[in-house]
Amino acid sequence: MTSFPVLVCFWVVAALAFESMATIALGVNLITYFNGIMHFKLADAANQLTNYLGTGYILSILVAFLADTYIGRFKAGLISACVEFVGLALLTVQAHYPKLKPLPCNVFDPTASCEKVKGGNAALLFVALYLVAAGSAGLKAVFPTHGADQFDEKDPREARQMSSFFNWLLLALCIGAAASLTLIVWIQDNKGWDWGFGISSIAMLLGVVLFAVGLPLYRIYVIQGTSAIVEIIQVYVAAIRNRKLNLPENPTELYEINRDEEAAIEAEFLPHRDVLRFLDKAAIQQTSLAQFEKPEPPSPWKLCRVTQVENAKIILGMVPIFCCSIIMTLCLAQLQTFSIEQGLTMDTSITTSFDIPPASLPILPVTFMIILIPVYDRIFVPFARKITGHLTGITHLQRIGVGLILSSISMATAAIMEAKRKGVARDQNMLDAIPVLQPLPISVFWLSFQYFIFGIADMFTYVGLLEFFYSEAPKALKSISTCFLWSSMALGYYFSTILVKIVNGATKGITKSGGWLAGNNINRNHLNLFYWLLSILSLINFCVYLFCAMRYQYKPQSPVVSKEDDKA
Repeated sequence: MTSFPVLVCFWVVAALAFESMATIALGVNLITYFNGIMHFKLADAANQLTNYLGTGYILSILVAFLADTYIGRFKAGLISACVEFVGLALLTVQAHYPKLKPLPCNVFDPTASCEKVKGGNAALLFVALYLVAAGSAGLKAVFPTHGADQFDEKDPREARQMSSFFNWLLLALCIGAAASLTLIVWIQDNKGWDWGFGISSIAMLLGVVLFAVGLPLYRIYVIQGTSAIVEIIQVYVAAIRNRKLNLPENPTELYEINRDEEAAIEAEFLPHRDVLRFLDKAAIQQTSLAQFEKPEPPSPWKLCRVTQVENAKIILGMVPIFCCSIIMTLCLAQLQTFSIEQGLTMDTSITTSFDIPPASLPILPVTFMIILIPVYDRIFVPFARKITGHLTGITHLQRIGVGLILSSISMATAAIMEAKRKGVARDQNMLDAIPVLQPLPISVFWLSFQYFIFGIADMFTYVGLLEFFYSEAPKALKSISTCFLWSSMALGYYFSTILVKIVNGATKGITKSGGWLAGNNINRNHLNLFYWLLSILSLINFCVYLFCAMRYQYKPQSPVVSKEDDKA
């Protein structure tokens, strides 16, 4: 067996690196664009950013459904990349022409009257922004699954290579992010937003070309005739309709077509598992027909195959894990919004002649991850595999758990760093200082601790979730299952918007600023208390996750793969 799948995946990985280069800067610096150029209030700017990011994740479900059921994963990826390019091009046009933006104004000056973007210009902004979100959603849904499709899970060597593929996918994201957080953020802050968006558009165009070039080499997933989602829904409907029936003592009495028939229709075969037994009622055969009468084909909404039921069990079993990953993205949203605003108030100088843009702060954990991922994949995983006998060194759920507890530690660290920053502002009588004109005498690199810890959490949790959802899901639901990760991130961003409003409403009467996070003056806010709240929520979430993970039963693996894994 050659390493051909690895070579083919180069085009997917390279395209994803350019897409990351084009869009990561938006995730960390758009709050500055909303606040400083489009004149949104700070909390509103943070919410606009998290809404955009959330949409960029939640729409991945729709694209994944279309990819798995109708148009195929390659076509869905190519169309999504083109849509994202158009959105970036429109942002470039708006940033270039003054008539398409509000008049310049210093939003940090409390005496200034800054008019927020409105009318047709606001429409152009949001159309462009959500085209980027829609295109990005499609690529998130398709690229990981399309790349993993190049490997044969039944071949032991390719199964191990597929496990490495998800790590290299994260590495590509980090390399693209490094370019975005340094080059593009610097261009946005120093050369203008039109130049920044323009470079992002060029990077996205290169990503489109690279992805399309690999077409002659790709293994293209063949769309199945029946929607796998419909089959899953049929199980739930049949189980409800058959809820009054008694389960047979012997599971072999449950309905299943024979394996020869199943091979003929290229369907999966999964053995019965003694979990979520109430769903087994969907496979109960009723013997109301006459003994010698030729039976009619059973209605799929009343009788389902055992394999079909097991697929439904797998999807339902993954839901608690999905829910436990939401809080981590809620924490990530703060590092992309309020932590950037913290950096704007601090000393960003590296030398006397060079300042680091606050939006470039995530380059610190990204750089660390670029170094750590190859070490993890090439040294830790093989070493751990010899000890545990597990294909990926440690299980997917163990990897996710490490990241979740680190996210709680990251938020606690952020709270401590914010208390230190506010202490400097208080001691220097600079609580009302305008950041652009008078930064605090404290280095922005104090924020690197929270980014550093969360970067490690990212490496463990998000890749673990991506691989977990892909490996556990039915064959025809691979794209949709990987969207469990993106959907959890979308909900995390949306919940961030809701939580900010709830916290401001709940603390409005007990703080002079009108709420912990109200107003544009972050020095007068209580961001440190908000970070402590997130740390506590993350810790509670981790405890819930431990309970769910200990009860989860993995999908049965192919005996061939398991045998070879033991030899590895």
